[in-house]
Amino acid sequence: MDMQRAAEVLEKVRKTNPLVHNITNVVVTNFTANGLLALGASPVMAYAKEEVADMAKLAGALVLNIGTLNETEVEAMLIAGKAANEHGVPVIFDPVGAGATPYRTETARRITRELNVSVIRGNAAEIANVIGEQWEIKGVDAAEGNGDVVALAKKAAEQLKAVVAVTGKDDVVTDGQTTYVIQNGHPLLTKVTGTGCLVTSVIGAFAAVEQNLVFAATSALVSYGVAAQIAASEAAEQGPGSFQIAFLNQLAKVGADEIVRYGSFTKIG
Repeated sequence: MDMQRAAEVLEKVRKTNPLVHNITNVVVTNFTANGLLALGASPVMAYAKEEVADMAKLAGALVLNIGTLNETEVEAMLIAGKAANEHGVPVIFDPVGAGATPYRTETARRITRELNVSVIRGNAAEIANVIGEQWEIKGVDAAEGNGDVVALAKKAAEQLKAVVAVTGKDDVVTDGQTTYVIQNGHPLLTKVTGTGCLVTSVIGAFAAVEQNLVFAATSALVSYGVAAQIAASEAAEQGPGSFQIAFLNQLAKVGADEIVRYGSFTKIG
């Protein structure tokens, strides 16, 4: 995969304006919707169990995020996920905070057991806890810990039978066979709440238009990371508030020239 092909997937998102159905958390709903709109996708937030199946089957992708989970929302996620599976709609899962509490961890594992998840995106601690691996946790956003992230991602992909995207200082995307390490992004992303949740939904937008899900997730992370780098170059000195606005602007503006110029990844298998 080269950067030009990654840029072509981004342009396809903008041309096709895919519907991304999000069942996400209350902290990030507005930021997620604005980020998807800026990128060129069409977000919908539908949570009621009475309508989620109908919405999911209409969508280009379904994104499930357990950041502020409760039993009613989990039931809706399972109903939507099963409808998406029945209609060939990719399901993207963000196991926010898996490992923080037994309920949260078990819910993440339940979703991966009961649904055919296409892509799971989390930090290393979250992914490790979903598959029962020991990993140092320093909080809900712990990313590095002590361990081999590539080996963890490959093991998770094989165990979950899904594409796994582990995000951190560098991002790893793998299906257990083909693996990319992405070097784009900026530390200021960790100072704005919802940037991890938004990138999961962005992966959903790319998965809606690109059937090769390793390629889709890698392209999404490259585009997202390049937008963050450009935004930081413009607004980092002003702080995270200004960066957040600049980042949304760059999600709308970043294009093929910037992807080719600033995109950075390595294929390692």
